[in-house]
Amino acid sequence: MSEKIKTIAMVAGEASGDMLGSLLMIAIKAAQPNVRFIGIGGPKMQSAGMQVLFPMEKLAVRGYVEVLRHYREIVGIRSQLREQLIAQPPDLFIGVDAPDFNLDLELALKQRGIPTVHYVSPSIWAWRAERMHKIKQAVSHILALFPFEAPLYEKAGVPVTYVGHPMADFLPLIPNRAEMREQMRILPRNAKVFAFLPGSRQSEVRHLAQTYIETAKLILQKQPDAQFLVPLVSRETRNIFEEVLWKLEAQQLPITLLFGHAHDAMIAADGVLVASGTATLEAALLKRPMVITYKMPALTYWISKRKQYQPWVGLPNILAGKFVVPELLQDDATPENIAQALLNLVNDKNAVAELEEVFSDMHHTLRQNTAQKAAAAILPYLQ
Repeated sequence: MSEKIKTIAMVAGEASGDMLGSLLMIAIKAAQPNVRFIGIGGPKMQSAGMQVLFPMEKLAVRGYVEVLRHYREIVGIRSQLREQLIAQPPDLFIGVDAPDFNLDLELALKQRGIPTVHYVSPSIWAWRAERMHKIKQAVSHILALFPFEAPLYEKAGVPVTYVGHPMADFLPLIPNRAEMREQMRILPRNAKVFAFLPGSRQSEVRHLAQTYIETAKLILQKQPDAQFLVPLVSRETRNIFEEVLWKLEAQQLPITLLFGHAHDAMIAADGVLVASGTATLEAALLKRPMVITYKMPALTYWISKRKQYQPWVGLPNILAGKFVVPELLQDDATPENIAQALLNLVNDKNAVAELEEVFSDMHHTLRQNTAQKAAAAILPYLQ
């Protein structure tokens, strides 16, 4: 007699969660083929076999002001999904990141006896420490990507497994810069190259494009051979960046806009200017000197700042437990400050060598065969 097919409900809220979720689905299926997936996911989770109940795009909004605008629609989706999962209970629920959406859903499901796993610890270590009480009530098991997170949960009595970060599994330990420059046809070969990553969301690019372009102008004054690679993730973000280039009459600058290819741009670069977020970790894993910067609506920034209880916002600094790369945020993120910080960094050979060493250690720590480790932690809940 064949085994009963198990149902796992999953929710991912944006592209990074879609990637994590799809890798986890593949690893679970490899260990337990009799399983089906339903829920909310993007194209990667769909191609890994998920039956999508609601489109993921509806959840991918960021920041207090922006979330308020879509609040009713998001809450509506959550209550419909909750009713559906309570009426036909899955064997397990996995929330992939998106804590604002997932924790309330997990709480309702766990109260009805459905085991709940939360993959990617909410950033209780950065701000909103008051979440720990809610997490304890809502979550049967946490899968943590960073080593310093597990002790926080153990102390609070929440079952936790440190699984490492999937990006550390597939990014090269020693990226080949010379080869990448050749591939990207960068001439002269020894030009100073900067990768500028203004974020993946339209709102981020709107807030940062002008600052980035003004920074490029200032760098060129001091480093006339400089070239700039700007990877943008979508037609919309590219249009926003191009509009600002025209507005500032800066089309003549040696700026190459790329569709995606963020990793390639970072590997080829001498220095990276990056909007806070997952891309800061990618830059660290690719062993690149970077300056982290961020601008957001003043109200959103003020609220976040009040709830923050760590001096750093960038993952490389949080993981190192100290400032290893500069962070220039909000009013400090002026073109003058950023250009100065970037040039100081890339022209200091000792600083670059030290950073490469710090980032290599980080890479080895985070390289844990994440998807398989996460699947192994989840399988007992399906027995």
